[in-house]
Amino acid sequence: MRLNPLFDNLPTTVFERTSGLARQHDAINLGQGFPDGTEPAELLDAAARALRERGNQYPPSRGLPELRAAAAAFYNRFDGLALTADNVVVTSGATEAIAAALMATITPGDEVVIIEPAYDAYRPLIERAGGVVRAVSLAPPEWRLTAEALEAAVTPRTRVLVVNNPLNPAGRAFDREEVEAVASVCRRHDLIAVSDEVWERLVYDDRRHISLSSVPGMFERTLKIGSAGKLFGLTGWKVGFITGGGALLEAAAKAHQYIAFSTAPHLQAAVAEGLAWSSARFAEQAAALARSRDHLAKALKSEGFAVLPSEATYFLCLDLKASGISTGAAAYADRAVAEYGVAGIPVSAFMSGDAGDSVLRLCFAKPDAVLDEAARRLGRARRAWIEG
Repeated sequence: MRLNPLFDNLPTTVFERTSGLARQHDAINLGQGFPDGTEPAELLDAAARALRERGNQYPPSRGLPELRAAAAAFYNRFDGLALTADNVVVTSGATEAIAAALMATITPGDEVVIIEPAYDAYRPLIERAGGVVRAVSLAPPEWRLTAEALEAAVTPRTRVLVVNNPLNPAGRAFDREEVEAVASVCRRHDLIAVSDEVWERLVYDDRRHISLSSVPGMFERTLKIGSAGKLFGLTGWKVGFITGGGALLEAAAKAHQYIAFSTAPHLQAAVAEGLAWSSARFAEQAAALARSRDHLAKALKSEGFAVLPSEATYFLCLDLKASGISTGAAAYADRAVAEYGVAGIPVSAFMSGDAGDSVLRLCFAKPDAVLDEAARRLGRARRAWIEG
């Protein structure tokens, strides 16, 4: 039996592996990024109501008109754009949106720049579309992106630049200078941007998310990716968005037709209601997560860990080397889940180089009691490792 060697040789995704180990060892799962106990009840009620009272057959491939209009209004409000429903395609989650965007923009042999640490789906999706990955690796603790690093990765064969802002898993919210650097490289080399902005409303400490689409000269060359799962803490709903315009969006919409075609209509109806939340409501959600971040950071510091800054997302990272642990994060993570009952993800899983070898990513979107117990267990693992 002959299999496609690309997928035959791919390892199991780090999220599936980590969550499987957490279940196997009955561990606290701070690896996979999902919140516990924060689902907005009114959206659950809206989905249940739509399931009972509205149609449950195929919706339009591009999404319910009401959701596309609501998404356009949402991005106009927060990003200062001028979208209409025609600028939005609804997808079955952000990963499907990314797949459609990449299929629409890559021809075999095209080079695609990604920024590491990178969501682990980027590389196989690019390669399955026939693209060649060129990675720009950022370094802790600042994880700062520069125009010089981007320029060094661009060649005459480069066609697409994939940017993730805020950057999962480093917890970075790129500032104006960094976003402008991405834009300038794209404009100078006539690149298409696939801008994964699923964490856009989970930015902390008075920082402001800057959408690449809002930078002058970028809307017409950018496919922006959004996620209702991240916006509302409903990661299992798998409702995503592609926004853009012209032939670029048309190509992504056609690719979407042949991947998932459409997305559950009752979930779309509920998401349309959620996108009308006030700006204050989204700010309150972010503030609650920032408090959880601070709670876990304080608990980990009391256990002797060096904690890296977290500006956005559900995640903060530990610098194990600075915490006195000489091994790599992958070995520490395996021991922590098997012997001490806490699952985390080594950042090296999101990088092709070794810049993240001593960094461990943890999800803080959990109740305080869970975070406290996880910190205690990780502290015991740290002491045992140091003491040999």
